[in-house]
Amino acid sequence: MTRAEATGPVEEAAFVERWDDVARRAARRIAGRAGDEAPAELRELLVIWLDGDPYALPIERVREIVRLRPITPVPRVPDAVRGVLSLRGEIVQVLDLRLRLGLPPAALDAARRRQRIVVLHAEDGQLAGLLVDRVSEVLRTPAEALRAPAAREAEAVVALVPHGERFVSLFDVDRLLELERRVERSAVP
Repeated sequence: MTRAEATGPVEEAAFVERWDDVARRAARRIAGRAGDEAPAELRELLVIWLDGDPYALPIERVREIVRLRPITPVPRVPDAVRGVLSLRGEIVQVLDLRLRLGLPPAALDAARRRQRIVVLHAEDGQLAGLLVDRVSEVLRTPAEALRAPAAREAEAVVALVPHGERFVSLFDVDRLLELERRVERSAVP
């Protein structure tokens, strides 16, 4: 069951508990303290959806997933930068991943209830949020199963991951966030 499928507070609490376990294992692996249950060659990826297609983010870069909430617009930034939100007192700049990738904007309908903001640890230690259509699962795959993307997909995609009968594109988080960094640098006098 995914969080999006959770229908009640008990189910949602179970999802949050499992998510916490996944995040802790990823953090231990990064710190070099991986246990026997998570082999070093196993990659854990958060599967997100945009315009009906699955994509993935490396789970070690994900801090948390939050429901869509009010976003304060910021003037004179690219359209893909939706603005900022306050997350327990921290300022998080939110990037609309659909617009960042040149996809059409999300429809203004019931599907917006499934939208989530994936809060990531950026390279510079700051937090960044990616607005996505939905989050579905954590995909565990051997590192050797990752395939190189076609050259034309290489801008933000670092690998293709087999998932059933299709592939999931694995994003390079730093390349996705380059737009944010360019905006911040241009704002400095």
